[in-house]
Amino acid sequence: MQVLDLLKVQELDDYLKNVKGNDRTSQGVRLLESEKAFGDKLFTTSYEQIPLLNQQLSNQIQQLPKSETNKIPDYLRKLPQGAVLVYPLILGDRLELIVFSANTLPINRTVPIKQAALERLIQNFRLDIRDSSSLDVKASSKKLYNLLVKPIEVDLKQANATTIFYAPDSILRYIPLAALYDGKQWLAEKYRIDNLIAYSLFDPDSKLHANPSIFAGSFGNSLKGNSEFAPLPATISEVESIKSLFPNTTELTGRDFTDKNTKAKILGNTIIHFATHAQFQSGSPQDSFILFGDGSKVTISEIDKWNLTKADLVVLSACQTGLGSSSNGAEILGFGYQVQKAGG
Repeated sequence: MQVLDLLKVQELDDYLKNVKGNDRTSQGVRLLESEKAFGDKLFTTSYEQIPLLNQQLSNQIQQLPKSETNKIPDYLRKLPQGAVLVYPLILGDRLELIVFSANTLPINRTVPIKQAALERLIQNFRLDIRDSSSLDVKASSKKLYNLLVKPIEVDLKQANATTIFYAPDSILRYIPLAALYDGKQWLAEKYRIDNLIAYSLFDPDSKLHANPSIFAGSFGNSLKGNSEFAPLPATISEVESIKSLFPNTTELTGRDFTDKNTKAKILGNTIIHFATHAQFQSGSPQDSFILFGDGSKVTISEIDKWNLTKADLVVLSACQTGLGSSSNGAEILGFGYQVQKAGG
């Protein structure tokens, strides 16, 4: 699990080029003493002798107790009670599900399915969930439930799980785990589900503010007739509804909803809500952006310049932010990291 965590951090850095590690990621992966000795011998061993060394190393590791070979880093030992980490890993011929809860060793469940077949199921579910009139969404959702959740149902029960910390892999980033259906209930009805970038970058000790203050910005009827982006009149009523429920709301609408004004108004607010146009696309972080009412854009690369040190929640109510097809969802991972980074 620690290796998967570090791989996600590396994937982020490959995409954003600005990822800062922390004391957890800087530790790397702990090597066993026999592995360290093996590494030292490689410098003085001929190529022909390497297979023999590999066999010797394998024999030594197999003789070690599991408590040593599966030693858990301290930050993972502090996983809250009732919380379970679930890390899926998509491979060419199977899906691996790694599950971890406090005071246990990681559990691995293998689901035999070709990557191409899994991707087709994901695409079908995405089409169904975007169509509000679709009668097939429960069927396509249940197929994915049977792959992603059913194999670990017993593990979740034994852990007395109430919260799933979920770190999706690749194309799985485009579907909400909470919307999977077991035939009777949606997963959101059974568990609290928190999507993670990587648990090594997550702060389980952070506390929510008791009295939320809100910033809400809406695109409204901006740029009417002068842009490829259509007006969004419903975003005005969306923000007005928020303000009616939470009087402590600062709002910006239409042409007043600019990048500059937003940077000034979000300071000190605990909930940030954007109702606007946005586009998340695979490729460079400069290709994905949030649009403001005056036509200005902020790309994923620039989000970390915002001051979100007081923010508990950032909501992006916008279309075209999860429509990637053949990509690996790095833009979604990148947006989450940049928001987290702006929060300090």
